[in-house]
Amino acid sequence: MLNRDHILNRFISYITIDTESDPNSSTTPSTEKQWDLANKLFEELKAIGMSDVTIDDNAYIMATLPSNVDHDVPTIGFISHFDTSPDYSGANVNPQIIENYDGLDIVLNEAENIILSPDYFDDLLLYKGQTLVTTDGTTLLGADDKAGICEIVSAMEYLIQHPEIKHGTIKVGFTPDEEIGRGAHQFDVEKFGADWAYTMDGSQIGELEYENFNAAGAKLKFNGKIVHPGYAKGKMVNSMYYATEFINELPTLETPEHTDGYQGFFHLYAMNGNVEETNLQYIIRDHDLDKFEARKTLIQKIADAMNEKYGKTVVEIEIKDQYFNMKEKVEPVMHIVDIAEDAMKALNIKPLIKPIRGGTDGSQLSYKGLPCPNIFAGGHNFHGRYEYVPVESILSATKVICKIAELTQERYK
Repeated sequence: MLNRDHILNRFISYITIDTESDPNSSTTPSTEKQWDLANKLFEELKAIGMSDVTIDDNAYIMATLPSNVDHDVPTIGFISHFDTSPDYSGANVNPQIIENYDGLDIVLNEAENIILSPDYFDDLLLYKGQTLVTTDGTTLLGADDKAGICEIVSAMEYLIQHPEIKHGTIKVGFTPDEEIGRGAHQFDVEKFGADWAYTMDGSQIGELEYENFNAAGAKLKFNGKIVHPGYAKGKMVNSMYYATEFINELPTLETPEHTDGYQGFFHLYAMNGNVEETNLQYIIRDHDLDKFEARKTLIQKIADAMNEKYGKTVVEIEIKDQYFNMKEKVEPVMHIVDIAEDAMKALNIKPLIKPIRGGTDGSQLSYKGLPCPNIFAGGHNFHGRYEYVPVESILSATKVICKIAELTQERYK
């Protein structure tokens, strides 16, 4: 029987440590404060009895739970990231515990009138009667992906304390900088030594995912010329107008707020500028590789056409691939998805197999030779003030990890 309060306290101890990553940093981890949680996890893994606990110069953490059976079993892994998104502040997280949720509005912050309402976030109604952990309306929560870390640590602790549950060798890995697309960049797959792994980085209970976006980022710089506005005729060039022209050339309905399922998008997530210079930052996403390539081609063509139209370099563009759809690498080893699905069914959890509208470390790791589907961690509304996680979902994910370990060794008897 899992100790609910012990696991909840562990989760709160993680989310109250600020680990926001920084896309503009070239170091790994991208922020010094990620070390605060990394070092805590390093010590905690040793304290619960894990073997071969290591932390490298870039804050990648690995540990081993040795097999307790005599027969050969493939080595499996579980992976989560400890950074939080730079989209919203992760400093001074002040979690609220909502016991026996009644299905009504939750006041996150009375002073600022910030309400978490099922009228807008109808997934809340799935958790009526459960215990929710929410923000106080001023930060994100960090369930993405500290819930996943909590689940992995708690599952390893439980397996160590209950040797009657049989399992093969299990590896765990915790990474920095997943939120800025670099979580797996320096992950040493050979050192990790698993045949396959699972990221605990999904959302709703039951989610099981082995398809994700192909992803790229685009940075655009628009060049203008500033002169005194009173004497500007024929001289001033306003870079913000160029940027507006570019934005309006992209398909207006192919944005995150107008797409779902397998539909891709262009997402303008940052803009700053003045007359002299304006900068836009986009992310480009699509599950289909051909459509993904077409999106990158379109954004380049628009930039090239503008430069040709004006007869000079009014826009400079840089497009970088970030990660690719793991489906290609997971489908040849679909039994690893089947085991996770069977584990959920054994625990009376309905598997929700669907494409990820995002990415995980697993997508990059799959292309580095470590097939890595994604399993729910339980949180909702990531990257903002409305983020929450049901405690019961954290407990369920912890049980799924234990059951996967058990079913894997049974499969290979």
